Amino acid sequence: MTATTATTATNAPGTAPGPPPSATAPAATALHAPVIEWFGRNARDLPWRRPEAGAWGVMVSEFMLQQTPVSRVLPVYEEWLRRWPRPADLAAEPPGEAVRAWGRLGYPRRALRLHSAAAAIAERHGGEVPTDHHQLLALPGIGEYTAAAVASFAYGQRHAVLDTNVRRVFARAVSGTEFPPNATTAAERKLARMLLPEEPATAARWAAATMELGALLCTARTPECGRCPLTDLCAWRQAGSPAHQGPPRRGQTYAGTDRQVRGKLLAVLREAAAPVDRAVLDRVWHEPEQRARALGGLISDGLAERLPDGRYRLPGTT
Repeated sequence: MTATTATTATNAPGTAPGPPPSATAPAATALHAPVIEWFGRNARDLPWRRPEAGAWGVMVSEFMLQQTPVSRVLPVYEEWLRRWPRPADLAAEPPGEAVRAWGRLGYPRRALRLHSAAAAIAERHGGEVPTDHHQLLALPGIGEYTAAAVASFAYGQRHAVLDTNVRRVFARAVSGTEFPPNATTAAERKLARMLLPEEPATAARWAAATMELGALLCTARTPECGRCPLTDLCAWRQAGSPAHQGPPRRGQTYAGTDRQVRGKLLAVLREAAAPVDRAVLDRVWHEPEQRARALGGLISDGLAERLPDGRYRLPGTT
């Protein structure tokens, strides 16, 4: 597909509508050079961007960075790669050890998915992260975003990599809206494909650059438009930076939720050197019904196990 203009993206039949490109949307090719040049000058030196990270390092980072800021990921990532420098190293450990090492990154089912992916890589691909996009998608726990990100960032392939930051950049620069829809639409995917440079290495660089732009300058709360390489091309700026008119953006609550209780219970299991009694878990939260529901959820999600003697542990650990 030739990336010409960003003004023809439409919704596929039967899909939820997304924001149409603005009438003043810039040509795709006009966006590439300023963003990629800005990235060359301003990209953060992150361990998963270094050549020695390899495809496994890229994959680990992509699992950890989902809904989690870089500052929290860095120490866990570095310790993870020291302990498990190859997929086979992780696959050889019980899944509970992955949950333990995940620490307080949140959304710990990602640790189980990463462990499952590592086991599949060791079993099906000789311990090497596959280069083929379809083989990446076939790994357990790998969705379209992660497969595209690994293929792009690890192997320099041409794929549309759409995370929240990239979607926000495209919504503003091309569609002229402050925020993208709450859920990724077919129109956004089509637009992202249209914006891809043709040359694979350049497309991979573009994917990383737009992600970094959204993370550092085109942020959700305080975009630094004056420093943005697209400030003179941005359709949202040209429209006067109109406020968001779509559905309310979903906020995330934590205090008092089952998710908080699950985190407290899991912290006890993570820090324990041996299985723990139910009485130890009962001390972490005052409301018994919510506590029982949270514990049941951990067990059904495979994050905890109940032993025949009534004690609890991380899955597969001793």
